[in-house]
Amino acid sequence: MPELSFTVADLGGTTLRTARYTPDTDTLADVHRVATEGIARYPDEPVHALQDRVVEHLGDQMAAAIARHHSSAAAVAFAGPVTADGTVRAAPTIWGRPGKPLLLKNLMEERLGIPVTVINDVTAAVWRYATLSSLEEPFCLITVSSGIGSKIFWAGNVLLDPQGHGGELGHWTCDTSTQAPFCECGEPGHLGALASGRGTRAAARRAANADPDGYARSQLAALAPDSAALDTHALAAAVQNGDRFATDILRAGLTHLASAITAVFTATGVQRFIIMGGFALAVGTTYVSLLTEEIERLGCFGLTHAEIQHMIRLGEPDDDHGLIGAGRLLTAQIALPQPASGPPHS
Repeated sequence: MPELSFTVADLGGTTLRTARYTPDTDTLADVHRVATEGIARYPDEPVHALQDRVVEHLGDQMAAAIARHHSSAAAVAFAGPVTADGTVRAAPTIWGRPGKPLLLKNLMEERLGIPVTVINDVTAAVWRYATLSSLEEPFCLITVSSGIGSKIFWAGNVLLDPQGHGGELGHWTCDTSTQAPFCECGEPGHLGALASGRGTRAAARRAANADPDGYARSQLAALAPDSAALDTHALAAAVQNGDRFATDILRAGLTHLASAITAVFTATGVQRFIIMGGFALAVGTTYVSLLTEEIERLGCFGLTHAEIQHMIRLGEPDDDHGLIGAGRLLTAQIALPQPASGPPHS
């Protein structure tokens, strides 16, 4: 009897990943990474053209992967809010401003000819961590990469409504000033515009223009003499090396993220926060230290110093969160009877 396998995809603002997931061994293989055909590559294209381009590229990549894997089912972890029926409602890091709702599940099933589950990428990642015995208590998973996303896992479920609302922490308005930077969704002052990888990079470029002498003295100038070419890899390296200029820029964004975390704790009581995403993981343990310092400075009502020190931990040091989580969710869907309302969603 042939080995059961699924094709899983993780579509983010920067990278599209596909892989083969084997339920029997809980392993990934044949992991392919290509650049997302979205706004980062084609910033001047209108939303409808980007939607068409992204869907076509995703379909091509998944069709090729399914042929290699001989898959019986597939899943897409998508960077944006997704409804229970697999409709994408928005994708700020992929095609920017809101476009028409995209019936991605239907489009992929028509193209690929097998069942396809479409869920939010952070929701998929939650299912990777929800299976760990040490995380039986509620937790909030936050990704800090091209944008910022979040999901709360509580009593065996991801907290969402059927329309996919919930967990879009990156679109919380935390800067109401007239100088607030614009989020990729088109609105000003969102957390993602201030504390994501792209948001921090933009802040660093603004700081370099405002203080060219300070930039020239920092390690960033050696890594990127032209601040317009500064990238998140250089920022992460400079912060890891203790560069004051880069660290101050990162800390400014982390102040807003810390405020969001304290609000989540105060509203829900969740005390465990897992931070993943390419930018946060690139900075590493320094990211956790700086974020924890900001949380402690702001305070968490009712928590002691020791409890605050244990609030934040980094996710696994890879970019397979959505792929593994999507595979485990597909496995659970096959193993368990599904409710009339459909499978777990975004």
